[in-house]
Amino acid sequence: MADRIPVTISVNGTSYARTVEPRDLLVYFLREDLGLTGTHVGCDTSQCGACTVLVDDRPVKACTMFAVQADGHSLRTVEGLAINGQLHPLQQAFWDEHGLQCGFCTPGMVMAAVGLLSENPKPTEREVREGLEGNLCRCTGYHNIVRAVIAASGQDPDEVQGGTLRRASAEGVEAAPGFSTGDGA
Repeated sequence: MADRIPVTISVNGTSYARTVEPRDLLVYFLREDLGLTGTHVGCDTSQCGACTVLVDDRPVKACTMFAVQADGHSLRTVEGLAINGQLHPLQQAFWDEHGLQCGFCTPGMVMAAVGLLSENPKPTEREVREGLEGNLCRCTGYHNIVRAVIAASGQDPDEVQGGTLRRASAEGVEAAPGFSTGDGA
């Protein structure tokens, strides 16, 4: 076993002093040492974004960072978003706009969106899509995820970028230009 290194990391406003092996990834430190399992392990190669957390308010894929690199830094995970049982506006928007299905990518997607909105409080549809490029969802097709981020920014998803983000319904969706609905349209 390698020598363990002492670290002090603030996570969701609480300071934790632990010892870690130099090779321990941040995602496993959060999940196994601190019990914060909202940060998901999807690929271990930084391709999916399910492990996205905020490090000093900037989105970072926790599978690409060693726990020792987080020493002295402030982290925020999805568990740290809700305050006194009240969902964070992005969490509420994901709920309201149906921006999730299986939910596996949701914590990372929400954390990436928190980072995006902190840098660009009123993004366009295109800016949201570009801002979330490093986060994969295998269920939703991103439509309602983008709507959720737009809604959380205080904008009307039906009005941003000429209203191309029409709400999905039982009758189907009128597709945005350049996208197929799969029905030959």
